[in-house]
Amino acid sequence: MKHSPNSPILLTSSLHVNEARKAISDLVEELIQESDAIGDPKDIEVVSLDLAIDRILAEDLLSPIDVPAADNSAMDGFAFDGACLDTSNSEITLRVVGTAFAGKPFEGKIHQGECLKIMTGALMPAGCDTVIPQELTSAKEDLQIAFQHSQLKRGENRRLRGEDLLQGKPAIVAGRLLRPSDLGLAASLGIASLKVRRRLKVAILSSGDELRSLGQPLDAGSIYDSNRYSLTGLLNRLNLEIIDCGIVRDEPASLKAAFCAAAIKADVLISSGGVSVGEADFTKQIMQELGDVGFWKIAMRPGRPMAFGILRPVAGKNPARKTLFFGLPGNPVAVMVTFYQFVRTALLQLNGANQTEPPIMQAISEAPIRKKPGRTEFQRAILGRRADGKPTVKLTGSQGAGILRSMSEANCFVILGHEQENIAAGDWVDVALFDGLL
Repeated sequence: MKHSPNSPILLTSSLHVNEARKAISDLVEELIQESDAIGDPKDIEVVSLDLAIDRILAEDLLSPIDVPAADNSAMDGFAFDGACLDTSNSEITLRVVGTAFAGKPFEGKIHQGECLKIMTGALMPAGCDTVIPQELTSAKEDLQIAFQHSQLKRGENRRLRGEDLLQGKPAIVAGRLLRPSDLGLAASLGIASLKVRRRLKVAILSSGDELRSLGQPLDAGSIYDSNRYSLTGLLNRLNLEIIDCGIVRDEPASLKAAFCAAAIKADVLISSGGVSVGEADFTKQIMQELGDVGFWKIAMRPGRPMAFGILRPVAGKNPARKTLFFGLPGNPVAVMVTFYQFVRTALLQLNGANQTEPPIMQAISEAPIRKKPGRTEFQRAILGRRADGKPTVKLTGSQGAGILRSMSEANCFVILGHEQENIAAGDWVDVALFDGLL
């Protein structure tokens, strides 16, 4: 998406969800290409494995060794020269001459007509290329075993050197959002630290005269601010650096000052509240004064009023700095829906991740779901499974944008497409698991 620095991207109408995603992705890609537009997210840090979870790998991790380092047995059984399988059409009898354990290789030699009892992971002795599983053999007298030649082929049940990974080849590719299995893989290669992208700095704030901080008394018409705590949890799942800017009054000067202060310190600013068309909703106005408004309405439910664009703070050491901005709705559920569907993906993209979209699966709806065409809906739901193994999904009750309990009970979204209509019980629907379950 190309645009001039002072012109809006899309302003007048509600965007299709896919159009909004593309607009965000295009602008993020532009910022990535500008070397220091957002404080250079390509900066690299070296961290120990115990601190690398949920970080983005900055460079391909090349294996320093072959994996496995030598031919070894894939199971418990008996190792032998598989040449006898090609010359026999009857029962094969072999004499057991020793045992090999993982970490304790057999030191002797295996001759024709002999075999070695071998455990999973033990090195294959010289002259052996095949393993017969123990359960396929029968014991004979004089330390002999027997099996039918037709039960396996030569070379079976042997893991070859470098079969999993060759020395010098990428074990983990750059851009990987590091998971526990990745840390285990690095450790198995003898690697104690990894090069990762620096953590993005993300500022959050809530706007609204009705909001109160925890511990303050609630007067008439006031509510506790829950959005910053939801956002903090979501951002911590991505292992990002959070700058909490607190609650800001619904007043243009206060909002502008808060936006400028946050934009100077952060790569991304996420606000909640103040993006609808109410008289006290000033976010779009402040965005136009400080930067570019990408869009501020999306054809979706919940979360229709969502502002997106860039901010250029008017003060600070780097006035040319650009900060990505998301103005999320004030309703607690809409905050989390828009974060999952737009912000999370953008943050991962900005931080160099090569896989940013949450996975989509399908499940059978347990009950009818009402849906009007013309907007994309994200319904909170619980994923289950029928007795026959097929996945099912049911909504968590009322889907009002302010009912946070229904979000707390859910483990997924049912995604109903832009032109989709009512869903009948038994219909298959798209489901997105919450990333915390992956």
